[in-house]
Amino acid sequence: MKKASAKQVGLGLLMAIALIVMASCNLSSSQPLPITSPYTPHPTPHTLSQQTLPTQPPPQVDPDRLFQHVKALNFERYQVGDRDRARRYLVKTLTEFGWKPQLQAFEGGVNVFAQRPGTNASAGAILVNAHYDTVNGSPGADDNGSAIAATLEIARLLGSCSTPRPLWLAFFDREEAGLVGSLNFTARPENLANLAGVVNLEMMGYACHTAGCQKYPEGLPVKPLGDRGDFLGVIGDQEHLSLLNAFQVPSSNPSTSNLPAIITVPIPFKGLLTPDVLRSDHAPFWAKNIGAVMVGDTANFRNPHYHQPSDTPETLDRTFFAGATQRVINAVSMLLDSQGSLGN
Repeated sequence: MKKASAKQVGLGLLMAIALIVMASCNLSSSQPLPITSPYTPHPTPHTLSQQTLPTQPPPQVDPDRLFQHVKALNFERYQVGDRDRARRYLVKTLTEFGWKPQLQAFEGGVNVFAQRPGTNASAGAILVNAHYDTVNGSPGADDNGSAIAATLEIARLLGSCSTPRPLWLAFFDREEAGLVGSLNFTARPENLANLAGVVNLEMMGYACHTAGCQKYPEGLPVKPLGDRGDFLGVIGDQEHLSLLNAFQVPSSNPSTSNLPAIITVPIPFKGLLTPDVLRSDHAPFWAKNIGAVMVGDTANFRNPHYHQPSDTPETLDRTFFAGATQRVINAVSMLLDSQGSLGN
């Protein structure tokens, strides 16, 4: 996740204003924004219609495979050569899983993009993405090796499934340099054609269980969320609540009852009031008025190893990591089986 300096927070505020201006022509077709408590978390399930529920239980995560990906990527991914090395691993792994990855080069970097068709030509695709670069000096096990591993597990488990919606995967380069990869991706109209919604994975593997270890961005509710970092956070734009709701639907598989709790937070005004929520690769999709959620362990608001040399595989909570990935697979499976609009 891109670090927020004072300058970047200011830029985030400007970006939020730009997002509102760019999306204003579409807001009239959405439900009115509430005038009370603009940051209302969803503590209880918001179910989709029964027609969208998967007919089969979602496939189950292999925790060992997840951690193997993190260990394979346990090196700094900042310099060009190291990012090339990481990208070769992504392409090789996706190919082994039956995907046909494409490389989309831009000035200073390369995105990896792969697509699996759906059975309904009119149903928009679901894109799952993670960035694969790190800051200088950090091996990035949580930021963002954990999310890369989760996306690769989704590629393995859902790549051969037959669903109404297509499944797309993207691994963005140079997120840490200012969302450069995702900005370049969203600048290509062909990448956005038939795209219904985006699930952006950002740091999936760290949990803390002591009182006071969890902090929050300014402007978000604190008391309802608790002060222990043992939940998976999901934020989304308020114009596309169906994406958030998919993370609240209970799984039909009883073996998933021990998964980490999920907190979903709808963000109004495209993040204008909370620039901290614009620090990851969902933000460029919001700028295009495409529904997107960011899913993760809340980054520096929980993890003391954020952007440090100590962000290593040994610091991850493997049980939480596997459970968080399963939560994402459950939600993505549901979204892939749905066929209606993902707007409000």
